[in-house]
Amino acid sequence: MFMIRVFKPSYDNRELEAVAEILESGWVGLGPKTAEFERAFASFCKVDHCIGLNSGTAAISMALSLLDIGEGDEVIIPTITFVSGAHCVINHGARPVFADIDRNTLNLDLSDVERKLTARTKAIMPVHYGGLPVRMDELKTIAGEIPIVEDCAHAAGSMYRGQPVGGIGTIGCFSFHAVKNLAMGEGGAITLNDCAMAERAKKLRWLGINRETWDRTRLDRSYWWEYTIDEIGVKSHMDDIHAAIGLVQLRKLEEANRRRREITLLYRKGLGSIEQLEMPPEETADFVSSWHIFEIKAQQRDELNLFLDRNGISTGVHYKPLHLYACYGPQPVLPVAEDVFSRILTLPLYPDLTDAEVEYVMDTIRKFYHDK
Repeated sequence: MFMIRVFKPSYDNRELEAVAEILESGWVGLGPKTAEFERAFASFCKVDHCIGLNSGTAAISMALSLLDIGEGDEVIIPTITFVSGAHCVINHGARPVFADIDRNTLNLDLSDVERKLTARTKAIMPVHYGGLPVRMDELKTIAGEIPIVEDCAHAAGSMYRGQPVGGIGTIGCFSFHAVKNLAMGEGGAITLNDCAMAERAKKLRWLGINRETWDRTRLDRSYWWEYTIDEIGVKSHMDDIHAAIGLVQLRKLEEANRRRREITLLYRKGLGSIEQLEMPPEETADFVSSWHIFEIKAQQRDELNLFLDRNGISTGVHYKPLHLYACYGPQPVLPVAEDVFSRILTLPLYPDLTDAEVEYVMDTIRKFYHDK
């Protein structure tokens, strides 16, 4: 059976040509195309520095390294997010402190953040859920001197009060996974304005080595094998193949996000009158979303999900609250997240989704509730 997917990357000959150019060049690793992407994405985010990495998870881990997060530290994160953020915190020897969410936006409940601040809190990691920005001004007031790591995995192209996300907190972390708005297949980046941190990140992503291979071989062939290692790092850099795809995707991003916005308006118009459904919050001038996902709250969510699947429509649930996973040990009750989790459902949303397919999704949902 043909399935309407919940996510789908949008590629064409431009990405194929960009990859072919890199393959023909003979240099496919970390090199000039990665540097070109970093400059372009830094400009897009209106920040001084972008450091290309191989995943959004690597971006979060890098941010924690730059902030020297370690044993005994606490990092506050929303309980409704992907597991990678919490895993990174634990892998750095620190403890993730799960905060509840706002019932409407599914972003961090800032009041709960304030309640959970302690002397051990060394960072706060808000997630711009679905692309809708967190109330960053209010969060910065609550945080004071505590660093803010923006998880922008959903939010390439989102704007908070006229400013791109990723440059509002201390460090921004982006994912360029295949399902994201800017889809390299795999990839990530940090964005920041601190020059010293940026230089340190360049070393840490390449095992702590002070000079990247491209620079060593391009600038001076004598003793090119000589380098220093001042700090233990990991191998988490971006490569030129993925950077080439990313540059094409970046040029297409504004139009792709515009199409996503069109689809959300169709959903609102076609589904907004169904009393068993609750639509996500609308954008305002201060909160411009990238519309990575369109998450409804639905009565009889599980039954609706199965009905859609039987009719050729894929959906998702983003996400099961992290504090409910056994691997994190006993956790306090977070009532809003636990209540909302039972009802959230992600509908198909990507630039190549046609109006006819959107109408089919809506007709199927209407049929489900009409027949109940």
